[in-house]
Amino acid sequence: MIKDIMTANESIAPNSREMEILKEHFPSCFHSDGSFDLVRFQEFLSDKVAVTNDGYEIRFLGKNYARLLASVDTTTVIVPDEEHNSKPENAHSENVYISGDNLDGLKHLLKSYARKVKCIYIDPPYNTGSDGFVYNDSYNFTAEDLSEKLSISEEQAKRILDLTKRGSASHSAWLMFMYPRLLLARDLLTDDGTIFISIDDNEQANLKLICDDVFGEENFVANIIVQANKRGQTYKQLAKTHEYLFVITRNVDTSLNELSKGDGAFAKADGIGEFEERELRNRNPKFGRFNRPNLFFPIYTNPNLVDACGYSPVSLIKTAEFCVEILPYNSEGEESCWRWGTKKFSTYNCPENSMQSEVVAKKKTTGEYGCYEKYRKGTFKAKTIWYEDALVGDLAGEDDDIWEETGVITEQGSKELGAYEMGDAFDFPKPTYLIKKALTIGASKDSLCVDFFSGSATTVEAVMSLNAADKGTRRIIAVQLPENLDLKLENTPKTEKTKVQKVLDFLDSVHRPHALDQVGLERISRAVKHIREQYPDTTADLGFHHFTLKEPTSMSVEKMEKFSPDENGLVITNTVLEEFGIPTILTTWLVRDGYGFTAPVETVDFAGYIGYYMGKHLYLINQKLSNEAIAAITEKFDTDGTFNPENVVLFGYSFKWTEMEALKTNLARLKDTEKNLRINFDIRY
Repeated sequence: MIKDIMTANESIAPNSREMEILKEHFPSCFHSDGSFDLVRFQEFLSDKVAVTNDGYEIRFLGKNYARLLASVDTTTVIVPDEEHNSKPENAHSENVYISGDNLDGLKHLLKSYARKVKCIYIDPPYNTGSDGFVYNDSYNFTAEDLSEKLSISEEQAKRILDLTKRGSASHSAWLMFMYPRLLLARDLLTDDGTIFISIDDNEQANLKLICDDVFGEENFVANIIVQANKRGQTYKQLAKTHEYLFVITRNVDTSLNELSKGDGAFAKADGIGEFEERELRNRNPKFGRFNRPNLFFPIYTNPNLVDACGYSPVSLIKTAEFCVEILPYNSEGEESCWRWGTKKFSTYNCPENSMQSEVVAKKKTTGEYGCYEKYRKGTFKAKTIWYEDALVGDLAGEDDDIWEETGVITEQGSKELGAYEMGDAFDFPKPTYLIKKALTIGASKDSLCVDFFSGSATTVEAVMSLNAADKGTRRIIAVQLPENLDLKLENTPKTEKTKVQKVLDFLDSVHRPHALDQVGLERISRAVKHIREQYPDTTADLGFHHFTLKEPTSMSVEKMEKFSPDENGLVITNTVLEEFGIPTILTTWLVRDGYGFTAPVETVDFAGYIGYYMGKHLYLINQKLSNEAIAAITEKFDTDGTFNPENVVLFGYSFKWTEMEALKTNLARLKDTEKNLRINFDIRY
């Protein structure tokens, strides 16, 4: 368990993640001593890939260190909030809220959710110098250790470690902080997954470069301009009104969802359905009769027939009834052309009944007739500028309609918290509208979504609210650092202490500990109440499981480090079992083995000894494995057709050597029975 991870971490190099990928896909490129055959690898690529030594990449102090952090496994354990999780509204929920460092959280998530997350939204620290960004690295590398692992001088190693310890707000410190988290986030995404990242001018240029480095430049979709402040930051030389939202896919072929125009988007309806009119004339000045002669032809209308919507039928044939000619001239009287050819026109036209036709004519205010398509598409592509609605009123009725955009403004996020009487609890919260829009574009109704900079838990509310509104089954995993606010108050400049104190006062008023994750937990509670009031009949999942990531104490670690199993090995105490309890070890193992945070584990009684069964694993954690219990385990394997774990996992510190050998011996005999069972024996320390 912890000791196993610590031992494995000793041999981790900055490129360990990449080398594991190569070993998985190109095993023939590795020699028996583990060395990589580059020439052989290039032979695989030579026919299809041009190999070059030229290239462009971002470099910053500590980049190799950041890659190392992504490769080193976490030694934290997952502590379930048993009281919270057992409540009826939470017990069967698939939503998860994790209190802990998101670097550790991502490493746990990857063990169960690699390539399973459809959409990620994050709002990381902007590194403004006043946003409280502090890079406080918990990994206890010495300069000597780092020098050896990264093949750098001790002076360089000291500079890197200095950035991780002093709370630097330099660009290098921010990049070193973000880079490993983005590396891990990429591995969470499905092949068609999308990540959205909010940022401002302080680091947007650097963020683009590291995203290109991590995800590949070809997978960068757009940099959306978001009007965050209508008035602008007037203390600057220019009143800055916007922030950015990066959109990046895991795969260049990923298709993003279009947005729905919503109910009432179309003002008119005929015998077919709702529609809006769209001029059939091509309004692009690059096209006209001069280069599209086949699209320049007369259309005839019957002015004496006008339907309930105010339209007249049209025809390509001139008759006594269809006598008014319409040609595609622009407002300057110049020859343009139609957007449709005669074949398409004939396919969608019904001259006998304009209420059943997709193309019609209407008299303009000038007295002339124009020809129009009935446009029925209920969705539209999202645009790369999201801003306040009053500025785009003239776009109404066009294909590039946008959602009513007032909700993207940061002030709206503050108003939402204010409505929950939490206005002083969090600075600059993102509005739910912004995240709902991102999720609508990047996720499906049944997607798994992640936010590992959860903050005030806006994304959690956005997911729950969307599910209640559209009967979706989206799931959300949120991670938030439980920052110690008492310590923050102590270290905050005098000018900022009032803000921190207001948060502390709020947490005191709701009887919560002085940690930042508690703000998010309280916001979810109040948001759920609001959603139930808004959608009283909803069956959406409005609960969540809560877990906390914790490091074992130094005493436990020291005891585990000194422990060496041998034939005379005895049960030891003061391990993570005594420190955290069985549920913590079990949850940590379930996540490690790919079952996730909400797995419905089965408790099994073996002659008074309790084991835990899930999928292909039987977990044995408790001490005092009696001969009767061993016999009961063996019998269950042999006689119960529904009981088929392939792995028996033991908490090594709980068992004497003789107990483990007795269990091994008894289970080994099962391979000679009718079931022919071959069971893997996994002892974890």
